[in-house]
Amino acid sequence: MRHGVRGKNPLLRFAVVAALAAAPLITMAAVGQADQMAPPLGPCSGPSCPSQWDPPHTGPFNGADASLNIFVGGNYLVRQNAAEAEGKIAILGNLDINKAIGGAFNMGVVGVGSMVTPPNGSDHVTVGGSVAMDNSQENPSRLFIGGTDFFANPPAALWGNLVYGTTLTGAYDITPTGQAIQDPTRIDQFEPLRTVIENDSACMAQQTATGTVVDDGTTVTFTGDGTSARQVFNYGQNIGTDGGIRQISFAGIPTGATVIVNMTGSDVTVNTSSGTGAVDDPLTVLRPNLMWNFPTATNVSVIGTAQWQGSIMTGNPASNTTLSNPGTNGRAYLAGNLLQQGSAGTEIHNYPFNGDLPVCGESPSPSPSPSPSPSPSPSPSDSPSPSPSDSPSPSPSETTPEPSPSQTTPEPSPSQSTPEPTGSRTRPPHPLPDTGGGDLVAPAAGAAAVLLGLGGAVIALARRNRGRHS
Repeated sequence: MRHGVRGKNPLLRFAVVAALAAAPLITMAAVGQADQMAPPLGPCSGPSCPSQWDPPHTGPFNGADASLNIFVGGNYLVRQNAAEAEGKIAILGNLDINKAIGGAFNMGVVGVGSMVTPPNGSDHVTVGGSVAMDNSQENPSRLFIGGTDFFANPPAALWGNLVYGTTLTGAYDITPTGQAIQDPTRIDQFEPLRTVIENDSACMAQQTATGTVVDDGTTVTFTGDGTSARQVFNYGQNIGTDGGIRQISFAGIPTGATVIVNMTGSDVTVNTSSGTGAVDDPLTVLRPNLMWNFPTATNVSVIGTAQWQGSIMTGNPASNTTLSNPGTNGRAYLAGNLLQQGSAGTEIHNYPFNGDLPVCGESPSPSPSPSPSPSPSPSPSDSPSPSPSDSPSPSPSETTPEPSPSQTTPEPSPSQSTPEPTGSRTRPPHPLPDTGGGDLVAPAAGAAAVLLGLGGAVIALARRNRGRHS
């Protein structure tokens, strides 16, 4: 006995198949563009990306990631007892390491983290300006680039380069065959990324919230709508304060959804005890698709006792971001300055951001050459490189790095002065290859229409044939 469409006219069976094939394409066209950040931002890139990202640990090493884990559009200051910054790093301004009691600061390859390193032989840290390590103490601050994989048999060197634009002073160790290379042009490839970050941050801030946020005095709970593939929360308050800590909880988030938290204040503090990095921690599950966005903040301070989960983006090139929490697990894409400090070792661990960001209207194409607005990143001509004599170490209570003169009153970027309407689906010009799925939407819609049209024609033909042979 025959069942279903198998007993029908073959042309009808073809029509059903065509309609079923068109359905997911129609859904894709209706949902809109899905746009991952393009390398070297966002997801892991390169041939050695791991299939699984383990919680922060001491080994074994787990592959290589050619994407940037940390981008700083201004200066990067290391203070107090900050310990490590994992992954590939680009700094448009200066790198200044002046720890309270001196000692090591690891970059690129670290002792505790995801243990996913930058690729061997690549530039692990690229600095547009100067690199300075304080040597005024008995135990001077010392920068370490590279390391050794003792889990390999035999042990293998993990090595890469430190590239700087102007001067290099103080103590450092680079695992062979890595080198310290002065090349002021090497930062040029990363210059356009600041504009990308500004635009992406501003675009996220324009999105309509899909969920609600409630602070009950103990826990800040973000509750989504349970269905949207992109969950958006707009929150204009602090999470905790300098003296009061909060837990963080998410609910109503579909599996695999991108989660965007827009922290819309000017001076924003996040003081939380939530986040362990453990595999079964709900925040760990959200981490690959979780973005904390600070679009207009002048000062951002992340403190508390947690292993922070999720990536951080700041869109204001005049902003100062301070990370004083034990660990940050995710990308740090900052248009402004970064101060990494902590009393008991503060670490940034290399974990990708795989989420889909919204796409807003057209904006001017970023260019490596200066625009009419002054560049907030220091250059050898207008921002002398810091040294112990002209850039004194901040006291332990200091929470924000001093911006350079050009960073205190920057003109608004095009994306800030003329925000584009929400919901526009025109892709902004991008300086780097786009690996997202946005360009598939129009072809998908066209293919769906073709399949449906073809299916309809076949049905009509089948009916005519059935009438002829009845």
